[in-house]
Amino acid sequence: MGAGVASETRTADERQPLALLFLYALAYAGAVIAYTPFLMLLLPMRVAELAGAADIRWLGYILFAGALAASVSAIASGWLSDRTRNRRGWIGAGLALSIALQLSMAHFTSVAALLWLVVAWQLALNLMLTPLIAWAGDFVPDRQKGLLGGLLAFAPALGAWSSLLAARETPASFADNLWLVSMVAVAAMLPLLVAGWPRPLPTDPGSVDIVQPPRRKSAAAIRMWLARLAMQVPGAALASYLYFWLRALDPAMTNREKMLLFAIGLSLSIGAAMALGRWSDRRDRPFVVLALLAACTGLLLGAMAAAPSPGLAKLAYLLFSGASAAFLALHASQTLRVLPDPARRATGIGLFNLTNTAPSLIMPWIAIAIVPDFGFAGLFLLLAMLAFIAAALLAAMPRGAH
Repeated sequence: MGAGVASETRTADERQPLALLFLYALAYAGAVIAYTPFLMLLLPMRVAELAGAADIRWLGYILFAGALAASVSAIASGWLSDRTRNRRGWIGAGLALSIALQLSMAHFTSVAALLWLVVAWQLALNLMLTPLIAWAGDFVPDRQKGLLGGLLAFAPALGAWSSLLAARETPASFADNLWLVSMVAVAAMLPLLVAGWPRPLPTDPGSVDIVQPPRRKSAAAIRMWLARLAMQVPGAALASYLYFWLRALDPAMTNREKMLLFAIGLSLSIGAAMALGRWSDRRDRPFVVLALLAACTGLLLGAMAAAPSPGLAKLAYLLFSGASAAFLALHASQTLRVLPDPARRATGIGLFNLTNTAPSLIMPWIAIAIVPDFGFAGLFLLLAMLAFIAAALLAAMPRGAH
């Protein structure tokens, strides 16, 4: 996450207060809560209600169109954020627009209208998300990026637990669930927007001239991009097909139990990310930690494929989920270390966001090609190979890449 000049010239007094990092982590969790319950539960339930027997087909259309919108919006909003140098303003505008669009979905009963609302919502959501991620690059020094990554691990776990609000035993209406999720997200994000005033780093693009960093930083960014893409494909696969795998593994498992397994797995990542992030800060070895987590993810995917019983398969999934989420949290913070140009940091984040959306576009075709003939075991073995490729890319990163 580079912030211009070499990290070794930074001093301890450039560290930001822990309270500010906690406010940022809370805001990031709010952003994740803004979309996780909606995409995992509320949107599929609404599509099933409106589309009837064509629900799978319409959900595919909506997710595909939303992923395309997110890809475009992430890059465009990053560019706008860099040009105007106003992260806070774009985050606030994106939050307000995304909440308004999400709440309006309850007033439309056409599945086609829902598709276009989701496209508009994805545009607004990334207007908030990309500047929010880039903002951390503006004020968090390299020596605190491991800690930041550990704190970011709370976000997917809280997003998963918030999904249980929509899966509670006493069902609520679509509109009520939208209001609940939206208000939780706003409550988590407002403290940073109102009270978060970080000290700019000497390399902040709005405060000093930026010296163009060496070419090795661009090479490191490419390796980080490829490694994240390789790791996001398994994540997208499990997010899309976890329900079907668990249904085949244990037909008696309820939907609430499935969500609980998902939430517990992500919660395991918090301790691992915090401990490994702090270790990487002290030793200045961020890429070693990422390579280790990627290798562990590959081993656990292999264990899921070869598990002799449903209980062991579920245990392997829990550990996989924790290792994968810890990797993604730490990777997100360490990416800011290697972006080539701090003055275009948000644009770089937008390009990295393609590693989040591209797997959602290609994963269904991979699953269709493999699962019918080789089952989920064959799919998991392929995903394990991708995780090992990510580990190899990161293990070969030069220590001075940042």
